[in-house]
Amino acid sequence: MAITIKTPAEIEMMAEAGKRLAHVLEVLVSAVRVGMRTEELDLLARKLIQEAEAIPVFLGYHAPGSDERYPAALCVSINETVVHGIPSGYEIRERDVVKIDAGLTWKDWNVDSARTVIAGKGTEEAKRLLKTTHAALMGGIRQARPGNTLGDIGAAIQKRVEEDGFSIVEKLCGHGIGKELHEEPSVLNTGVPGRGLKLLPGMVLAIEPMVAAGRGKVKQFPDDSFAAADGSITAHFEHTVAITESGPRILTSK
Repeated sequence: MAITIKTPAEIEMMAEAGKRLAHVLEVLVSAVRVGMRTEELDLLARKLIQEAEAIPVFLGYHAPGSDERYPAALCVSINETVVHGIPSGYEIRERDVVKIDAGLTWKDWNVDSARTVIAGKGTEEAKRLLKTTHAALMGGIRQARPGNTLGDIGAAIQKRVEEDGFSIVEKLCGHGIGKELHEEPSVLNTGVPGRGLKLLPGMVLAIEPMVAAGRGKVKQFPDDSFAAADGSITAHFEHTVAITESGPRILTSK
């Protein structure tokens, strides 16, 4: 397993890239409204990333195992769709659970982040799902410190999700990130405390719990999107996080 360790100077570069991505996501989330086509979000993302003097890393990306290059700058996944939803003419409806996953490259460094928002009022279940998923992300991030393990991150995420009566989505996980969008190691959303790879200063991880209101089984479609097999709503939150001597540092924040 080849894991790249970033220098403090390189982490600063990624932090600058992350600030730019955080601004892009903030604008995109605030733009979501009932009646909006998901392709409008993609067009806005391209504009914002260009204004940030960055490159939309998802656009044209050839994911391992996929037959096609990704056709958009953004993933917009609705309701039961977990990730890799391709922006289209679909019009967002009242109570839709909208996952926005974005990434950019700035001066050769990649960052990746995701947020989930409800269009309109939303159901109590959806609100609770979003609250749990975000809390699970933050709990996982708190474990991202030197001397801990990947199992500590996954266990913290899993514990919060299952305590709240929801399910970790199977087969999907986070990843290392840096000069490449997807690097080693895989960052699972389940785990056993103390087990797995030991975390070292200079590692940078994309931590991203994906949670289902129902069961965690998923089905994959020919366009490489994944959806909850039982049709239940799902949520997704993600940050790019550096492991530093003083603890976890969220890079995709303002």
